[in-house]
Amino acid sequence: MILGIGIDLVELNRIKELINERFINRILSLEEQLIYKGITNDKVKLSFVGGRFAAKEAIFKAISKGDGSANYTDFSILNDENGKPYVSSKYIENKTIHITITHTDAYAMSYCVIEQN
Repeated sequence: MILGIGIDLVELNRIKELINERFINRILSLEEQLIYKGITNDKVKLSFVGGRFAAKEAIFKAISKGDGSANYTDFSILNDENGKPYVSSKYIENKTIHITITHTDAYAMSYCVIEQN
């Protein structure tokens, strides 16, 4: 059963203006921060942060804020061995989140569907 859907689109130039250590710590989980720090290309770093921000916004839209206790760092958007994104979080027990992220030079977008297991 589908519990919710969410979509988000972000302008990467807007994210570029916001990126600093405080923003990274507020948006990215510890696992994501390790990946981010390992990226050497600035354009790839920007796409990574923009994509994760869009993905988490899409998740929040799909869960309709839930009980209000979750924040961005409670969700990790990681990639499996084939590069497919997946969500890791304590907030998704008995749920599956299907998520996709796409980028252009100017935008990052994410779409998610949350299902009850």
